[in-house]
Parts: sequence; structure tokens; C-alpha cells
Amino acid sequence: MWNKQQTQTQPQAPAAPPQAQASPAASPATVVAFGAPSAPRPAITSTPRSSAHLGSGLHIKGQLTGTEDLEIDGKVEGPISLNGHQLIVGATAVLNSEIHSGAVVVYGKVVGNVFASERVDIRTDGSVIGDISTARISIEDGAQFKGRIEIDPAKSHSSRS
Repeated sequence: MWNKQQTQTQPQAPAAPPQAQASPAASPATVVAFGAPSAPRPAITSTPRSSAHLGSGLHIKGQLTGTEDLEIDGKVEGPISLNGHQLIVGATAVLNSEIHSGAVVVYGKVVGNVFASERVDIRTDGSVIGDISTARISIEDGAQFKGRIEIDPAKSHSSRS
């Protein structure tokens, strides 16, 4: 009965067609009690750093520089400098390059010296022919390596400063 009196004292707005009515949760005027579960939010995938990818059909001759992570699956002939970012040498990649990067993960083939301020990982089917200078190194069983290794843990600390 109280609801009946309240509706009589307020002017009535024309009813909207059924398909145009919004659900109470979607209405901007809806009040939600503090601590009550809210409507689910869409999942947000955030990447802390941007990255680029060079596909297996690409063959690059020349200098490659960048300020983001890079994954290479093609062929590169020439120096690569990534200013402290990560380089992933894909399984189909063939690099004839001197590499300067923060971290290098090798699944393919690298011919040339590798300078990584953080780490170098040579995976099972990976191959590096050249000298490596880094703070940390990992060479999995089955990986190929021919060259010298210089490990300097201070490189990792100086690159973070």
C-alpha cells in the first residue's frame, strides 16, 4: 500500500519498449552497496614491455637496433643491438650477427659474438658459434656451443642501476 501512494505522488514516465530497457546492473543510476560483488570485469592482459617479431620469411641484411623485446624466426646478417631488452632466436632463425642485448634465448642458430647484460640461454636445439659475455648462462643438453664464455656477475647489477 505504501508503494501505491508513492507512485501516485510521482509523475509516471512512459514505459520503454521491452528490448530498450536496460538491466539494473547496466544502468548508470544503479546503486551497489559497499562490499557487494560488482559486475565481472573483462580480463586485461598487460605486457610490461612491448615486443616485435620478425617472421621466418624475412631475410634482413644490415644493422638492427631497437628499444623493445624482439623475436626473430628469419635470417639476419648484421649487428643487432637491443639496448638491454630480450632477444629470442626462434627455432627457424639463422643469425650471422654480433648481438648486444639484455637477455638472449637461442632456439635456432647464431654465428657471432653475444654480449648480454643479464643472461644467455641456449636451448636444446640451439646453436651458438662465437664468444659469449654475460652475467648468467644456461646451456641445455643437446645444445651446441663453440667459443669462449666470459661470465661477469657484476654486469647484471650494473645494468639494473
